Amino acid sequence: MCGIAGIFHFQYPDKPVSENKIANMLRVIRHRGPDESGIYLGENIGLGNVRLSIIDLSSGSQPIGVQDNRYWIVYNGELFNYPELKHELEILGYQFTTSSDTEVVAQAYACWGADCLKKFNGQFAISIWDRKEKQLFLARDRAGIRPVFYTVQNGGLYFCSEIKGIFENLEIQRILSKDGLNQVFRYWTTLSPNTPWDGIKELPPGHFMIVNQNGLHIEKYWQLEFPAKEALTNEKPISEYIEELSGLFSDAVKIRLRADVEVAAYLSGGIDSTITTSFIHEIDPNILNTFSIGFTDRDFDESVYQQEAAHYFGTNHTAFTCTSGEIGENFMDTVYFSEFPILRTAPTPMYLLSKKVRERGIKVVITGEGADEVFAGYNIFKEAKIRRFWAGQPKSEARALLLKKLYPYLPMMKDARSNTLKMFFGYALEDVKNPFYSHLLRWHNTSRISNYLQNDWQVGNDSESWDRHLLNTIHPDFGDFGDLAKSQYLEFSIFMSNYLLSSQGDRMAMGNSVEGRYPFLDYRIIEFAAKLPERYKLNALNEKYILKKMMAGKIPDSILKRSKQAYRAPIGSSLYGNNPPEYAQTLLSEKSITSFGYFNPEMVNKLKEKLLTGKMISEIDHMALAGILSTQLLHHLFIDRKNIDFKKDDIRNLKVIHEHNLKS
Repeated sequence: MCGIAGIFHFQYPDKPVSENKIANMLRVIRHRGPDESGIYLGENIGLGNVRLSIIDLSSGSQPIGVQDNRYWIVYNGELFNYPELKHELEILGYQFTTSSDTEVVAQAYACWGADCLKKFNGQFAISIWDRKEKQLFLARDRAGIRPVFYTVQNGGLYFCSEIKGIFENLEIQRILSKDGLNQVFRYWTTLSPNTPWDGIKELPPGHFMIVNQNGLHIEKYWQLEFPAKEALTNEKPISEYIEELSGLFSDAVKIRLRADVEVAAYLSGGIDSTITTSFIHEIDPNILNTFSIGFTDRDFDESVYQQEAAHYFGTNHTAFTCTSGEIGENFMDTVYFSEFPILRTAPTPMYLLSKKVRERGIKVVITGEGADEVFAGYNIFKEAKIRRFWAGQPKSEARALLLKKLYPYLPMMKDARSNTLKMFFGYALEDVKNPFYSHLLRWHNTSRISNYLQNDWQVGNDSESWDRHLLNTIHPDFGDFGDLAKSQYLEFSIFMSNYLLSSQGDRMAMGNSVEGRYPFLDYRIIEFAAKLPERYKLNALNEKYILKKMMAGKIPDSILKRSKQAYRAPIGSSLYGNNPPEYAQTLLSEKSITSFGYFNPEMVNKLKEKLLTGKMISEIDHMALAGILSTQLLHHLFIDRKNIDFKKDDIRNLKVIHEHNLKS
């Protein structure tokens, strides 16, 4: 795994790119690739790479040139089916000088152009320079596992794996976006290609970009497809689907074990990571190193299940325990690496876990991310189903009580009565024809955080206008999807890539130079699951039904049959409890709130007072605290540029290739 950066003066063919500029961009993302680095400099282009060496440790250095140095690549990611593609290319006459997947990517592009992306099974952000055509190619994997951000300024394209690299160019303004903040305070993240920063965009998942003297051309090469509702009636016995899924998943795990370094696994205590560990154990019976993180706060802890899974498979398990104080101490680092406002502290324990993993000398871990989106595991899917059922008899108390079954781990839900449930879950209850019905309640609740913004930073909470805007950005056939498919599409396309895989995934692992691999996000698994009959994913209120059927007798029953518990971490006690971090006290002070100008200081003061009373605090209050503090931290770290220099480091083993020294 690596980090990439580049500048292309596409409108100025004679304007050179400074080596120092590329080097500075690489320095702030060196955590993504601490092993070595390289720069390619052309007449009006500069490309850079920092490398975390995992495949072909000796000869896989970047940049790599192919086809008599016509094409030059810097690449962040893994192409898991590279041996098969290399063999196919060799049959076609292509010759290779390394054993790396990077060279396979470059040769595949030389052979098939942008169509090569349809052959790739991996997680990647790719940059390839075509010297002959004077054209830059950028691409991102289907699910958006690996990020790439860009901006266009004064006839030049600046891109990087992380926004902080772009900000190393002083001509790029650092301004938080009003639309971006309001989107985060509704959807938990921004809507692709937007980011929280004015003028900074992401290349959306499943897209590629061509840049030349004519400008930028962005094109979609893949999107999540669900069959129309009427196409779901013809179904096979579940046993046939299980057989197909088992074969697909086994291969997805097998190819993700390809590496020239040790591959370990996370064990969260849930069904998803236990399944991946089970398949790894079946493919390679050697003792596997597994890692988990627990909490001293028992409301969040799943250590018992983690230990049970580790014992069941005989793994060499290392468990870490995280305190609220440690979360508070490291939340600033979390925001630095995420570069987004975040509404929960859940990314921080993942950051701490990857730090411990790296200290053990591990570079690669396999995890269970993606299973909830792909196989309908989240409570939001069940919640929507119950609310639709309840909407049939909106005055029914018995139907409302079904919601208690979903959240037994939330203290406020244990003894909730019907009237309380109606207050929490009754919003837009009867608006069942709304295409976003499953997410209306979540978005409505989260949007209340935007009330903390100063008036001139708010863009309004009119749900209809938000819905119209969103409809214009999503799949044109979204309205024809089934109810569950609509819910899954929204989770996959909005929440998963920009939050789960970015703020909580790529950024937290790569902040400590650890690569995560996700078998459930193999595109073959995604496409298989999308075509499954809905009842094989969500059977009544039994989530991930086909996975449970497939794994019966293969993982501990206690894990297989346990109630779904969302991964969470303490917020209030971590960020503003009895002994809050000093930076939190400073940045949440009335002086800082007023000075930065994003939030209403009176409302923030009331929130702080509420947090200090020790009374029952709502989930939205906790999320507001995290959102306000993380936004203040973004300003502090990237606009005021305080406490940021300690993250910079010299780049190692830097090689620089100048285009004018190459043969034509």
